[in-house]
Amino acid sequence: MLQDLQAQGSLVAPSRDVTGTIARKGRALHEDRRTAAKRAFTTRRVDLDLATRLRSDVRPRAGDLVLARVAQLGQHQKLESPHGRRAQLYVGDEIIVAYGERYAPDQFEAVVPQDLSACDLVAGGGVAGLVLSRHAKMRPATRIEPVGLLADDDGKVLNLGWFGLPRLTLPPVLPPVVAVVGTSMNAGKTTAGAGLIHGLSRAGLNVAASKVTGTGSGGDLWTMLDAGARSVLDFTDHGHTSTAGLTLDRIESVALSLIAHSAVSKPDIIVIEVADGLLQRETGALLKCGRLREALHGVLFAAGDAMGAVAGHDWLVRAGHRVLGVSGLLSASPLAVREAEAALGWPVLSLADLRDPLTAPKICFAGDAKSCLA
Repeated sequence: MLQDLQAQGSLVAPSRDVTGTIARKGRALHEDRRTAAKRAFTTRRVDLDLATRLRSDVRPRAGDLVLARVAQLGQHQKLESPHGRRAQLYVGDEIIVAYGERYAPDQFEAVVPQDLSACDLVAGGGVAGLVLSRHAKMRPATRIEPVGLLADDDGKVLNLGWFGLPRLTLPPVLPPVVAVVGTSMNAGKTTAGAGLIHGLSRAGLNVAASKVTGTGSGGDLWTMLDAGARSVLDFTDHGHTSTAGLTLDRIESVALSLIAHSAVSKPDIIVIEVADGLLQRETGALLKCGRLREALHGVLFAAGDAMGAVAGHDWLVRAGHRVLGVSGLLSASPLAVREAEAALGWPVLSLADLRDPLTAPKICFAGDAKSCLA
């Protein structure tokens, strides 16, 4: 009978058959064990009351929630909670995180493993993955041992996608949208974006902010919120542990939907941050998308050095973007600033410029750094 149903396609065989029965619901997960586990930022939208069972017989997918045990401490020795507190980890701790890929040139490259074998904590916000490579300055990743995937009463594995915001299309009229992009990870995008948000807020403007791509972690959101943004969102609000590995259509859809959600509160301006650098696959492709380009009023570009500033500026212009200004890590070096300004023909924006309540609105609305600092 079982074989007949499988042949008809009306029943999919589980990957493990326990004691000759179809064990598709897994084993019970007691509430006290679930609540004792340290919960990660990536899971903040999830209703964990639904997690009543553990599945060990299915292959994990991006976004699946997993109860895991800390086996060996490495690079990430603290786990960010849904509220931003960084909880110290100890060997033997049980944690609730989500599977996902990671693409971080300064940290880890990781993928979703094919089974529930031991893997790695690849981001402090709560991302489980299998490390493929790491930056030379990174310690080996913290090792974790999956106990089981979280499942509901019916044995369905809980996934971040269940709890994401509904997909919205862009409204006919948008407030100005400014994208903060950069040469690479750690080029100063978040600092520059937060500086701009702070300056706009000090000018009395209602600012909404969003991190549209990246890896699940709350640091950038908290920074935007502290800078004065009245509402903040990121891709995890759309049910994604990270955007690495997503198709371009999906990434574009997520980015545009986050802009649409940000517009719901009727802000005066929306500031979005795009992770990584222009040469990263998803970032570069997203910034070449016509629908996103049409939604943007302009781009604030963050660079780590003068050459990156010039090359990135030219890349964005060729892609059809209006570059409102150049800032980032290079603004900390007077010599780098001098080199960049000589090549660009306009001033590099300092953090003080971005935070200034008179200058910040000019950066966004005057059209370029030359006119706003004239």
